[in-house]
Amino acid sequence: MKEEKKGIKGAIVGFIDDVVKEMKKVTWPTQEELKESTMVVLVSCLAIAALSYLVDMSISQIFNAVFG
Repeated sequence: MKEEKKGIKGAIVGFIDDVVKEMKKVTWPTQEELKESTMVVLVSCLAIAALSYLVDMSISQIFNAVFG
């Protein structure tokens, strides 16, 4: 077992050590996977924006018809 470190410096060093260990376990996406994921995000954002626009325009038309 590791020797227990004391104080704020020890806590910071221990934290950085743990971060380095975890980063070594990370599997990064390939360039192709990254492109695919980016396209999914962009298409999803555009779809949500279009849906929001349609809902907004519909509600505006209803309010204008009722109160206009």
